[in-house]
Amino acid sequence: MNYLLMTGATGLLGRYLVRDLLLAGVPLAVVVRGSRRTSAKDRVEAMIRYWEEQLKRELPRPVVLTGDLTEPLLGLSTDEQEWVISNVESVLHNAASLSFVSTGRESEPWRSNVDGTQNVIDLCKLANIREFHHVSTAYVAGLREGVCKENELNVGQQFGNPYEESKVMAEEMVRAPGLFDKLTVYRPGIIIGDSVNGFTTTFHGFYAALQLSYTLNRAMNAPDHTRMGYREQVRMTLDGTESKNLVPVDWVSEVMVHIMLQPKFHGDTYHLTPRHPVTTRLLRDVLQAAIGFYGTVMVGHNTVIENPTQVEELFYEHIHVYNSYWRNDPTFDTSNVTRVAPHIPCPHVDLELLMRLSQVAIDMGFQWKDKTVKSRESVSV
Repeated sequence: MNYLLMTGATGLLGRYLVRDLLLAGVPLAVVVRGSRRTSAKDRVEAMIRYWEEQLKRELPRPVVLTGDLTEPLLGLSTDEQEWVISNVESVLHNAASLSFVSTGRESEPWRSNVDGTQNVIDLCKLANIREFHHVSTAYVAGLREGVCKENELNVGQQFGNPYEESKVMAEEMVRAPGLFDKLTVYRPGIIIGDSVNGFTTTFHGFYAALQLSYTLNRAMNAPDHTRMGYREQVRMTLDGTESKNLVPVDWVSEVMVHIMLQPKFHGDTYHLTPRHPVTTRLLRDVLQAAIGFYGTVMVGHNTVIENPTQVEELFYEHIHVYNSYWRNDPTFDTSNVTRVAPHIPCPHVDLELLMRLSQVAIDMGFQWKDKTVKSRESVSV
């Protein structure tokens, strides 16, 4: 049996890809890191059981290989390496670090996104794996403006943070001539929760601003009889027109699996971005409506905040990691996605959807942990 080997299976996108690939009958193997308290197999089992509860049906189990992206050959044992050599036909490299700041080349995101990608490549060379699916990001565009085409990568652009630069380096690595017969690259926008039920397991970007605003609102000013929260003026260094490409995780996974199941679509690069990006003004409106963080005023991105209030000082102290996140996005060409998946339109990310996502995140307490379970008997390696 020819297996698809996947990294990053337990992340937000990863767990949706696992679900959709298993539902499609794809023979799947996953490389997962264990912890001091939970084995790799138990982590995967907990994730699968969550999906079974949601779907009201049983799912097959993937083969679980215990490994670490940052170790040579992913830290796989000799037996596991031999299993990969004998059974794996293609790789889906989905694991990545989302760190926007770095203390140096030996730290994240370089350690996972660059060195980790090299470790995956080395395993492919050992096992003579010639088909590769690589999850990148639309933000390899960096600080580019105008239209960014799917067949473009490094055109000398500047970068807003180390994450973007590390993902360009990773893409360049997997694109090395002669390395793979078929290389398919997926470049999602900013992944948010499920468009249907709002579920998420990670709370970056939009969620970070939501969580910070929620915390400050509760700490600084409890709602009064008007049910409004913080109402003193908070100056935001945005002008409200900046666009952000938010995409629901369920849509990204659905399009990716649709492409993966049809070899005729392999070999291209796909921008998984929405037709209509959201604006920072809409995101501001969501913060106001969802948690009562009223009083925000957009003063322009080049504005220096003079005599900041206490809440402004706290807000900017904690949100500085995402400073590069809030800039205006370029326009991402989606010709390839439109060609191969016109029947799978991206759900419209509007006020209603963002309000639903916000409420789910608040109800979750901005955290997620799978139930602790023990794995069933599974395929041994």
